[in-house]
Amino acid sequence: MSKLKTFLFLTALFISDYGLSAVQPLHIYAEEYFAADWGPAPEVKAQFERAYPQCQVTIQSFDSRTTMLNRLRLEGKNTKADIVLGMDNHQLEAAEKTGLFAPAKVDFSRLSLPVEWKNTTFVPYEFSKYAFIYDKSKLTNPPESLKELVEREDLKVIYQDPRTSSIGRGLLVWMNKIYPPEQVEKAWQQLQKHTLTVGKGWSETYGTFLKGEGDLVLSNNTSPIYHLLTDQKENYAATEFSEGETLQIDFAGKIAGKHNICADEFLAFLLKPEIQNIIIIKGVMLPVVEGDLEPHYAALKNAVMQGKTIDTLSVSAEQIKHWIEVWQRALSK
Repeated sequence: MSKLKTFLFLTALFISDYGLSAVQPLHIYAEEYFAADWGPAPEVKAQFERAYPQCQVTIQSFDSRTTMLNRLRLEGKNTKADIVLGMDNHQLEAAEKTGLFAPAKVDFSRLSLPVEWKNTTFVPYEFSKYAFIYDKSKLTNPPESLKELVEREDLKVIYQDPRTSSIGRGLLVWMNKIYPPEQVEKAWQQLQKHTLTVGKGWSETYGTFLKGEGDLVLSNNTSPIYHLLTDQKENYAATEFSEGETLQIDFAGKIAGKHNICADEFLAFLLKPEIQNIIIIKGVMLPVVEGDLEPHYAALKNAVMQGKTIDTLSVSAEQIKHWIEVWQRALSK
């Protein structure tokens, strides 16, 4: 085949795949930490559009994952979104129940997570463990288990409301995985005795902790790396509990019936090692595939993979709803 015939053949294939339109819009709903100017979105978008110039990305930011999922439910099949990005593993069942997502065309065998990801509709793109962050120069005897944290009234604890915060929802699940059902309400009451504040979201509660209020704040176990690499501060550490920790696994999904090939390309693009590096550095999380990493992230990823993890992928929306009711009842007494 001559070079001219080869060129015409490849051009025909391209037109067949992407249609006659020169530009294919790709509308993404994203949670604010991904979509922010300082988050991964600007660089991921720029690199994706360079790699796939036929795809033009617009990103709509939402102030919380819950708000984003609720908007999707309201819009239903009329949603503008081609992709929804920024849901977490404790929303997995709720997202599936919308019936709005289609299976992803990505290679899931490349995933490297502490738990087995069996879902082929949603694509994980970052993860970490939940942990309490403390200042090593002020707290020299941190709790070694979640039960010790709950029982030690000398510790002032800050965490987030599970109704409004995904981090707070993580603690809710964690507590219910450690304590038997008949003991959870009492454990929340015990923790309430030395809780400094329960905030609406991560930003305000973490800000309170950094002002010197409280001994421990609920966050991700990646937070100390941010302080080390960005602030050049080595005094922050994450708790490591003997019972093991639960995971935050953030994922994305494509909307069914859109037939937007750019959506499949984008979901696969998220798993490229070089794009994972952007996502984890900007988002201060861990990668879901193997690849060359900044040494601190590599060391933490290895420790997490070797450590004790509590699998919460089967937690249902109904369980979370009931556990929130128990939490509210405990705090009202």
